[in-house]
Parts: sequence; C-alpha cells; structure tokens
Amino acid sequence: MTNISQRYGLPSAFAAGTLLAGCSSGVLNPQGPVGADEKIILFDATTIMLAVVIPVIIGTLAFAWWFRTGNRRARRLPDWEYSGRIEFVTWSIPAMIVIFLGGIAWIGSHDLDPHKALASSVQPVEIEVISLDWKWVFIYPQEQLATVNQLVIPVNTPIHFKLTSGSVMNSFFVPQLGSQIYTMAGMTTQLNLLASRAGTYTGLSAQFSGDGFSDMRFDVRAVSEEEYKAWVASTHVGTEPLDVVRYTHLAAPSRDDAPAAFGHVSVGLFESIVRSHGAPLISSSPPSASTNGRPL
Repeated sequence: MTNISQRYGLPSAFAAGTLLAGCSSGVLNPQGPVGADEKIILFDATTIMLAVVIPVIIGTLAFAWWFRTGNRRARRLPDWEYSGRIEFVTWSIPAMIVIFLGGIAWIGSHDLDPHKALASSVQPVEIEVISLDWKWVFIYPQEQLATVNQLVIPVNTPIHFKLTSGSVMNSFFVPQLGSQIYTMAGMTTQLNLLASRAGTYTGLSAQFSGDGFSDMRFDVRAVSEEEYKAWVASTHVGTEPLDVVRYTHLAAPSRDDAPAAFGHVSVGLFESIVRSHGAPLISSSPPSASTNGRPL
C-alpha cells in the first residue's frame, strides 16, 4: 500500500498538536498502517480548512473593530455594491480549498479502499464477522474456530475480514486500526487491516442498533505469532462447537455478553447466515441448554 504520508507534503503540525490532546486510544493513536494513513488525511484536511477558518475569524473581528461606532477614520461607502477583485478572492480561495480537499479524498479513498489487500509477504488471516443484537461473532475459517466479543490476531499479519449481519445493519470499527465498515443482512463487505504493534485495542459498533448498542464492544488482542498459534491450539481443546443450534441461541438479543470461544465451526455457517438475509437459521436439532438465561 502506498503510504499517504509520503504522498502529501501539507503542513499538519498545528493540527496534530491540537487534536492529539487526550486521545491515546482512538483514531489519533493508530497502531496499524491503515489507521496511520487515515490520521495523515485527517490532519491534512484539518490544516487546509484552518487556512480558511482562521483568516475568516480574524477578518471578522478586525472588521467589527475597525467599523465600530467610535472610529471616525473608517470610511463607509453605502452606495458601493460590487468589486471584481473582491469577488475573485471570495470565490477563488474556497475553490482551491475544495480542489485540495477533493484531491486528498480521491487519492486517499483509492489508496485505502477496504477491499484492497495490504502489501505484505505474509499470508493474510481470514476472519468472518457477524453482527448480532448485541454482540459480535468472529469465525476463523482457516483455523475452524469462532469467538464471541473477542478478536485475537497475529501482529504484523494482514487480516482479511468478510462481514455480514444476522439482524439489522451495523458498523464494525476498531479506531486504532482504522476503516469503519458496515455490515448488512444478506450481503457481505470486505475489510483489510493490520496491527503493527502488540496490544489490546477496543472494537465497537459505530451504528445505533437498539437498546444494547452501547454495550456492543469487543477487545482486539494483537499477539505474536507464537502466542497466536498457542491460542488457536488451546481454543480447540475444551471448548464446544458452534453449529446452527448454538448460533440460534447467540442470535437471540442479549446485552453485555461475556467473551466466549468455540473450538469448531460447522462448515458453511457464514454462507448460510448470509443467505438467510437476517432470518433465523432452521435446524432439526433440539435446542441446547443455557446458563443464566444466556447462550453457552
């Protein structure tokens, strides 16, 4: 991926100093290449807009001060109504701002296309994402396991997400990794991210979806390759499978669900959920037990 910071030479130190205050775990503290490039776009766009906003504020205050009632030196021309030079300045500066912002948005939207694979010599990890009321289900088809409200990924490894919804439209967002993207029933979207540093990052729903929306959060743990393999091996041992019956329990609305893991996933479950267009999946198996009113 082309690094946008190498493409733009616009000054952004002032915007960076202003916006970074108090933002240690959000979009202004990126932990991956996508988030870092989005941060550059944000700072450059802010700087360009401040090039208009600041002079307008200063000009407004200066105009009000100069034409105050007590200033006898101020010339008032009540019959004046047009100046070609002022019209030229008035329209040319906003036009240039629009051109600059449009250029940044155009180039950035192509460089950071969510469908565009990240340049890396490492094979990406495939993860299928399902948004429910009000929780997140993550299926690892390569490892044949699944998790609820927790996402474990290897550091410095591209992650290719396929996303859908098992209910209403929602929005998947990990601020420190970048690129919010929507999930919709009966459809799939794609997203490519990478965590360049080990750590735990907050993921959330950025689309209001009902009563449990505020609790629809999850942790993203970026770990070393060795830790990731150990986690996969331990998840396969001592955890139950995720099949249609268990998914039906998960799909029932619930709030603030504790993280859970499943050591096996029924083949084709994600595709079945997409084809169901958000309707409940049908299974001939009897419902499984539950604990404290929540799915196991």
